[in-house]
Amino acid sequence: MRYRPAVLLLVLAGLAVPSPARAAGNTLTVNVGTVVRPVTHVASGGLYAVDTGTKPPLEQMYPLRLNHLTQPPPGVQQLGNGATTPCCDGALAAGKVTSAGAQQFWRLPDIYKDFPYRWVSWTDWEAKVRTMVQTRLNATTTTNVDGYELWNEPDWTWNTSAAGTFNAGWTRTHRLIRTLDTVTPIVGPSHSVYNHDWMVGFLTNARDTATLPDVIVWHELENDKYLDVQAHVADYRAIESSLGISPRPISINEYASPSQVDIPSVAVHYMAVFERHGIRSAERAYWYEAGTLNGLLYNNAPTSSYWTYKWYGDMAGNIVQTVPGSWLEGVAAYDSTRKVVNVVLGGDSGDNTVRVNGLGALGSQVRVTLSRSGTTGRFTNQSAPIAVSSATYTVSNGSISVPVTGMHAWDSYQLLIAPASGASTWQQRYEAENATVVNANRFSSGSASNGGYVGQIDGSANPRNQSFVDFLVNVPAARSYTMTIGYANATGATATHGLAYNGGGWQTISYPPTAAWGVFGSTVNTTVTLKAGWNMIRLAKGSPNLTAGTGYAELDYIHLA
Repeated sequence: MRYRPAVLLLVLAGLAVPSPARAAGNTLTVNVGTVVRPVTHVASGGLYAVDTGTKPPLEQMYPLRLNHLTQPPPGVQQLGNGATTPCCDGALAAGKVTSAGAQQFWRLPDIYKDFPYRWVSWTDWEAKVRTMVQTRLNATTTTNVDGYELWNEPDWTWNTSAAGTFNAGWTRTHRLIRTLDTVTPIVGPSHSVYNHDWMVGFLTNARDTATLPDVIVWHELENDKYLDVQAHVADYRAIESSLGISPRPISINEYASPSQVDIPSVAVHYMAVFERHGIRSAERAYWYEAGTLNGLLYNNAPTSSYWTYKWYGDMAGNIVQTVPGSWLEGVAAYDSTRKVVNVVLGGDSGDNTVRVNGLGALGSQVRVTLSRSGTTGRFTNQSAPIAVSSATYTVSNGSISVPVTGMHAWDSYQLLIAPASGASTWQQRYEAENATVVNANRFSSGSASNGGYVGQIDGSANPRNQSFVDFLVNVPAARSYTMTIGYANATGATATHGLAYNGGGWQTISYPPTAAWGVFGSTVNTTVTLKAGWNMIRLAKGSPNLTAGTGYAELDYIHLA
């Protein structure tokens, strides 16, 4: 989405600026023992966020653990927000996107130069669609295009008088793509706002014409729309059920209004509600300049908002329950292998409290470190977050209460809790369910490390349905590491995966048979030679340039020692 007159009027009138409560004395409650779902960094994504080359630098992308992007299609002509040259071609940026651990939608109508789009004809549109899809089919080493977005904001950009109704246009375009590519998901309808009647009409037509999207997409762009996410998700699920449609993943591939997008505490609110209400992926809106991680960088260096997403990117293990107090909101994760609780919060002024329950596994005393983001805005760099305090707390009945004094409503804050002694200095275990999972699925198991694993790693036919798991790891030194892989293999015979890291060649990992699927405890070891800092490790049944793995195996974790 780009600027529209109605939005500009709100901004100019000052009505678009969030107005968090000013009363102090609120409490954010974190229940470490109540698991919401595995950490996947749902809100870490953006529209037009990544270009080629050093815009943005990979070193600034890695710490955010980017989940998902919406990029323009190959041959993009779109000149958004005053740009003089097109940016961010999804085909050209694909290698960089994979290196950062993300997947991407291609927004097909951004093949047009203008926004709102200027419709030419069905002959013109269908020729463009054929060219874009064929480019994807020819990209035999690209594995991260997980959706064609057929149109963008059809509720106001679709030319009904020239092209007919959008629902009919959706069906026609969907059917064309499926004659060319039967594998790559199709996503939509990508309305600019959630609207019950539009969704009912769209889904009814899509059901009746056998052109349902594989992922449901809409935008949350109006002020304080994070307050409505729960209601929108509930309404959408009710529509699905009433129409007999199987549940679809939900992607909010544009979120935050122009006045919200550079306020760290507002980002926390979106993170919290997306995690809490089952959104699969969500992406910061493209209101200003492209290729800057949607304003998290200025001149390729962090702004204050960057640190909010970096703290979120640091989360591992499971997202756990948070209960907001008034406008004091937060998202939290517990990494049971390191015994680290990571809380990112914000939204209220004055003196407030974070109450953390379920800390019994961390011992009788914990070290609590508090930092804040600052609020530099879009065009001022901030080289690091601001240290606030560090103190030791005695755990009482599994709980602590941490005062957060003198809060600013627009700042975000990070509360890190770890055992007072013996805390890990770097992350050595990486859960498969926290990794980038492509053409496979996440499951839960009581015997799995941290309670989750990845199964159905079965695809090996072509780059559009090959199955693999990518682990983005950060190590302290360049050296060889022993990598232990937790797995299950109930085929009754040895199974194999391909192992590659940092774009290197493939080696084979063998998994001897185990007793049952979803039952863990078995491991195999290998050696990997990694560079200091960030590395990408792939375990694959199928992947470009890999002779397909044999049999089947489920992945629990990797551990570097």
